[in-house]
Amino acid sequence: MSIRLKREVMTADVLIIGGGTAGCYAALTLSKNSDLKVIIAEKAGIRRSGCLAAGVNAINAYITEGQTAEDYVDYAMKDAAGIAREDLLLTAALRFNKVTADLERMGLVILKDEKGNYVARGKRNIKINGENIKPILADAVLQAPNVTVLEHVNVTDLLVDNNEVKGAAGFHMDENTAYEIRAAAVIVSTGGAAGLYKPNNPGFSRHKMWYPPFNTGAGYAMGIKAGAEMTSFEMRFIALRCKDTIAPTGTIAQGVRAKQINSRGEVYEEKYGITTSERVYGTVRENQLGNGPCYLHTGGIDKDTEEDLLKAYLNMAPSQTLKWLQNDRTPGKEDVEIAGTEPYIVGGHTASGYWINTNRETTVRGLYAAGDAAGGCPQKYVTGAMAEGEIAALDIIKKGRRIEISDQIPAFADEKIREYESILNGTEAVFSAEELEEAMQKVMDEYAGGISTNYQFNEKQLKLGEEKIMEITELTRYLNASDMHELMFVYELRERLIVCRSVIAHLRFRKETRWHSFQENLDFPRTDEAYHKFVNSTLKDGRLILKLRDIGKETRYEHTDF
Repeated sequence: MSIRLKREVMTADVLIIGGGTAGCYAALTLSKNSDLKVIIAEKAGIRRSGCLAAGVNAINAYITEGQTAEDYVDYAMKDAAGIAREDLLLTAALRFNKVTADLERMGLVILKDEKGNYVARGKRNIKINGENIKPILADAVLQAPNVTVLEHVNVTDLLVDNNEVKGAAGFHMDENTAYEIRAAAVIVSTGGAAGLYKPNNPGFSRHKMWYPPFNTGAGYAMGIKAGAEMTSFEMRFIALRCKDTIAPTGTIAQGVRAKQINSRGEVYEEKYGITTSERVYGTVRENQLGNGPCYLHTGGIDKDTEEDLLKAYLNMAPSQTLKWLQNDRTPGKEDVEIAGTEPYIVGGHTASGYWINTNRETTVRGLYAAGDAAGGCPQKYVTGAMAEGEIAALDIIKKGRRIEISDQIPAFADEKIREYESILNGTEAVFSAEELEEAMQKVMDEYAGGISTNYQFNEKQLKLGEEKIMEITELTRYLNASDMHELMFVYELRERLIVCRSVIAHLRFRKETRWHSFQENLDFPRTDEAYHKFVNSTLKDGRLILKLRDIGKETRYEHTDF
């Protein structure tokens, strides 16, 4: 018996795809400052979706006493080796403290000293009790006027006509329902891309990773397919983490000023540098030289400091605290082993994502990007994602974007719904989505600079990797699904493959090594100032067109080539 999907047509002034940090705050901004009708389409449930699902123990982008927004811009530009947008960094940084205060008003617990001042953790961080940070945001959204939340709705494609967004198409995860959502403006806040590369841990533990495994690069993929310009996908992000648990290391490195040491007890971080990519690279090199394993030097810290670490990890990575306790190998008794993760594409830490103007509008009219989906603004973290959601929302209000109700149904929406039904009613496939995903991860690992090659690659490997990714992409045409949940897996694989293709193309285009480990090209091992530019790409007629864009110094940037 063939499956036929019920068609649900909805309209809104603003559609927000992704109910994470940026999406929630954009919705709150729209609700507070306008009477625009807003729909959030979220693949999961917004109380525990996105990067903050499990909580966080610090606000990592905050202007502490004695620091300025301009200081933050300078730090982020240096960490990105100059490949970042000053206009985006500054407009975000100017809002860090405001959105933090807003979170506190909503109920977030921020640690304070005896004088009532926030407790700083380094120059740009403050400590919080953030296990419930996402429920706090979500509950505010669920109570906001004029905001409708569609949970368990997986958006796959943007509806675009003449380079102007008209809405999006997707399907419900549990019900046999396809959605066409018409909107005058769309904000993509779906997060970045995990699962492109073979992960640290195998088998059952493969999803114990740094970035949410549910973030598949869907927002990037739908933008690429719609012809939006993308930037800096070659600036991959590799997190330096506690080995095996993949728990964060910043809490230790900043909280107790722990140095990176090798197995000989030598402090090696000064040898390689202390930017984000250099910390990873130094660890990789020390292991290659036979000086591993590498550690954060915590042995000998006092009991109070050790207790603080045990408590801090319960807010964000309880598996690390449990590991310490179950083996009675607490950080005061022995150093903490560290390792790099597989590479991710994430605009909250690097500059990867949509190419946007200062108001976060993409090169498709009416389409905005915020948070990890937005490029050009690295080191934005939680508060930066909120700031970008707010900036995009206020620009939509300012431009007066409202939906004009029309009976006309775009042919593309019909085509997508037929595609869903075709997959659901297909004959038995030779391969499953999971098997092709493993093949994709193996290709990316071995040919595009994954863990097994110490994050390094050369031109020949990238060429072979591109060919193999295209072969796997072709095989996805024959996948099928027995229910809506399996249909989601098919589209998640397709999304990842689209992003993989762009990552490889960007890695091939940058003929230098700009960031060790993040982008380690063995054929071009040194920095070349000719590439002190953004690498951008656009998909046209099935081909990725790549180009260099200058690093501008303007305080406001507008697209001139819509």
